[in-house]
Amino acid sequence: MIRFTLLLAVLSAFPPLATDMYLPALPRLQALWQQAPAVLNLTLVLFFVVYCISLLIYGPLSDRFGRKPPLMTGIAIYILGSFLCGASHSVYMLIGARVIQAFGAGSASAISMAMTKDRLAGKERERIMGYVSVIMAIAPMAAPMVGSLVLKYSSWEWIFVVQALLGMVALVGVALTPETLAAPIQVSIPRLAGNYLSTLSNKRFVGVTACTSLAGMPLFAFIAASATIYIGHFGLGETRFSLFFGGNALSFMAGSMVCTRLTRCLRSSTLVAAGFVGIALGGGLMLLQLFPAPWALALPMGVITFSLGLSRPPSNSLALEQVQVHVGAASSVLIFIYFILGALSMALVSFTGDHQLTFIGALALALGSVISLVWFRLRSHLDEPEPS
Repeated sequence: MIRFTLLLAVLSAFPPLATDMYLPALPRLQALWQQAPAVLNLTLVLFFVVYCISLLIYGPLSDRFGRKPPLMTGIAIYILGSFLCGASHSVYMLIGARVIQAFGAGSASAISMAMTKDRLAGKERERIMGYVSVIMAIAPMAAPMVGSLVLKYSSWEWIFVVQALLGMVALVGVALTPETLAAPIQVSIPRLAGNYLSTLSNKRFVGVTACTSLAGMPLFAFIAASATIYIGHFGLGETRFSLFFGGNALSFMAGSMVCTRLTRCLRSSTLVAAGFVGIALGGGLMLLQLFPAPWALALPMGVITFSLGLSRPPSNSLALEQVQVHVGAASSVLIFIYFILGALSMALVSFTGDHQLTFIGALALALGSVISLVWFRLRSHLDEPEPS
């Protein structure tokens, strides 16, 4: 079970590894290619858009052919895209290579979530997902540090070579793991694609997924704007930026660790509710600007990411608890909505100019408040395992 948990963590960490590692290089690339921040941010925004679209493809494929074949194919595409990113000589070539990288990365997220449903049930799944979140939090904490070290001793291209090497490690791990889907669904691919309609007709699943996805939008806005705010506005160096960015990942890890402890005695819906309220509180703190730079961003974001770490494992588990068939499709929908709304928030924050910090705070306060109210009405209608 330990090896399986570590594999799930590595697969779930593909998006932060593919994005956070090269964040310290964005100001350098902007100066190198003389491009506006909004153009460079397309390497983030389009990554997540294509990543989301690929989720809808890999989910049905994994239900039809088993988890391993599409997963290994996707990781191979990710490795190819990573090498192409490192070979880019213009921002537009980098954007195209990031699209290829994103299409491959989608397999890891969609199928790893389905694998947890295949092998684990109820509270055990929720606890393992909590442990995965704790381990996975190391990725966004370590990734920008690795990126800044690469920039210190080499060039930005080597950041993507490192990503390709990590993809190779994941590929070997999947190859050594037994197939988790006992009985693939023997129907046509068009029929499997139609399963999305039945998944989206599940009101409880859609309700949990919508709340979870909206809760993540402030985090994605922060990811897109963090380098500009910390390095461009606050004047931090690349190494100090990676430390402050990593501090938020540490907060996420702390929230996930608290979640794994509290899930034994509290209902999942209660933990989710506490996390949503915490996101609103963090947004309010950011708008009040009670702290000097760079803590004006770091401390409120710490509250927001802690709250996300507290709520994400039980909310994902609750979403899957509402689904009994077509789990691959449901897993893809769950992650698709989460990341497509994240891509939207990345695009929006790119056009807020010098008001990015205010935008992130307002987004967290507004969305945290709204989804908290919705959640208190929704929670009584959910299928939910009892605390152990």
